[in-house]
Formats: sequence, structure tokens, C-alpha cells
Amino acid sequence: MKKKTIIKIMTALLFNAIVGGIIATLLGCSAIGGAIVASLIAIAVPGFMPEDAAYEGVLKEVWTGELIKALRERLDASWLVGVSDQSSVVSNDVIHLVDVGADPQVLINNTTYPLDVQELEDGDKTFSLDKFQTKPVAVTDDELYALSYDKMARVKESCANALNDAKYAKAAHALCPTKNTDKTPVLVTTGAVDSATKRIKLCVDDIVALKRKLDNLRVPVTDRRLVLCTDHVNDLLEADQAFKEQYNINRSDGTVGRIYGFDIYEYGDCPTYSTAGVKNAVGATPKAGEFQCSFAFYVPRVFKATGTTKMYFNPAENDPLYQRNLVSYRHYFICMPKKEDAGGVIYSGYKAS
Repeated sequence: MKKKTIIKIMTALLFNAIVGGIIATLLGCSAIGGAIVASLIAIAVPGFMPEDAAYEGVLKEVWTGELIKALRERLDASWLVGVSDQSSVVSNDVIHLVDVGADPQVLINNTTYPLDVQELEDGDKTFSLDKFQTKPVAVTDDELYALSYDKMARVKESCANALNDAKYAKAAHALCPTKNTDKTPVLVTTGAVDSATKRIKLCVDDIVALKRKLDNLRVPVTDRRLVLCTDHVNDLLEADQAFKEQYNINRSDGTVGRIYGFDIYEYGDCPTYSTAGVKNAVGATPKAGEFQCSFAFYVPRVFKATGTTKMYFNPAENDPLYQRNLVSYRHYFICMPKKEDAGGVIYSGYKAS
């Protein structure tokens, strides 16, 4: 028997002896007897430990079963609340929208007849929903038998959280234009330079500049949303008292407040842009000088839709070699601008020298 295994067994038995002694003392019995009984039970009774665990996990009732879960900041996508939901018209995880094109031309004080006939051509815009899949997760029968919490429920919750993380990050990415154009402004910050990262900070003038761009695009002043990345939120907290006062208000609906003509939100997984102002691929690891952006959109110009969700499950009884259950999920979702003419981005510049 390996030395490591012997040490693990001795440690586990010592722990069980101590716990058994404490329990016996509380019951008014002999501490030594309690220690002996606890150790014998751990050795003799199957199910007190997982297979090959070298007696670890025995007397599992001692543990609370409380799970220490991963920290999460991406699940809150309150900035999508109120966005038009087109899930009811999804067919085969594909959605069709109609682009009605231009409005009719209006003549003022016309004296020329007959009037020219104008055709308004409607176009079909087809969107395939994005497919999100979790990798299969293995849950052995040994785990289900020995653990002090519901492992299968925990796996299902983790899959749901991971899918939400992915689809909200993809939604944010889709709402950000690829690069600066006349219809899709992509602006760079102009504030002070952070001495540690050389990142150029966001300032109020940058938000005003984005507002001016949307004004010039004739985007209605109501229902404009600005989703700030955490860097930009911190920049404004340092520099702008009005923003700080809004931020300190209890935000039960996830918003920071309405300021600078925007409903302000905060999100922790905004896309990144290259130093040349081009959007990186979704989930891309930023290079030196690349940081998360903040993005704005006009709510009626955006839609979301949820398609099918399917759970894939292979039970342990079908796996005689490993005796494990396999769980995986597939989920369809999309969030896109209906037309890229009513949103914009501010990304952090970089000044290396």
C-alpha cells in the first residue's frame, strides 16, 4: 500500500475517532468508546465513503452540505428587460422580420400632376437563433450515493448559469457594431490616462459625443440605453459627482439611473475592441491595450427571441464501465439589432508611451 494512501486512511480514521468521541461525550457516554464505534462504522458500513476515496468523507452527516459556488457577475442582464420578445414567432429556431424600407416621400404645395408613383419594397430579414451547448457533465452513481447534497440539481443549476452567461455575452457582442461607420459610431475615450494600465479613461464629454452621434442619426431621445462596462463605471465614479449620486441610489431594477439622455446600466462582460477600433470576436482574450467597451442602443430597434431547450441525459445504468450519468443541454437564443442604425460604442483608448 502506498505511503500516501496510508496517510489518508490514518487521517480519516483519526478524524472519525475525534468526531465519534465528541458525539459520545455529548450523549454522556465514554469518549473512547465513541471513537472506536465511529471508526468501526466507517470501515464496516458501505456508503459512508465514495469508492477509492481512502476513507475520506466518512460520517458525511457531520458536514452541512452548503455549497461554495463560483462568483458570478454576468448573470444580470437587466439591460435586456423590456426589449421586444419575438419568441412567439420563432419556427424551427429561425425568426423572420420584415424590413419595411423607406417611408413615402411627402410633397409640399405640389402643382405637378400626375403624381409619380413610389414603390415601398418590404424585405424579409431572416435570423437563425444562436445555438448554445454545454459540454457533457459526468455524475457517478458513487457521488449520488455518498454526497450530502443533490449533485444532479447542482449540475443542472450550473448548466443554466453557464448558458445564461454565454447568451448574454453573445447578446452584448451582437449589439455592438463591428467598426465605426456613418450609421454605427464607434468612439474612443478621451479622458485621463490610467498610470497603471495606460488605458484612456471615459469622461462625460465622451458620452455627450455619443449622444450627439445618435442625435444626428435621428434616434428618438426616449428609450436610449447605455450599458457601461465596469472600467467606465469606475471612471465616472471618480470624476462625476452627478453620476456618483445616481449610482449610490438603491438599484432594485438593475439600472444606475437616467443621465446624459440615457438609461444607464452596468454589465460585467462587455465586448472588447482592438486598438484600431475593431470589435474582437466574442469571448476573445484581449491583447495588450485592448479593453471592454460600453455600448448604447435604441430599445425599439432591438429584438430578442428564445427557441428550444433540450436536456440530453445518459443514465449510469447504460454505462457499465464507468457507472456514470452524463448530462448536457442545448439551448437556442438570439438578441440582435433589427437594423444597425440606432446604436453605438465607446471603447477605451490606449497610450503606451
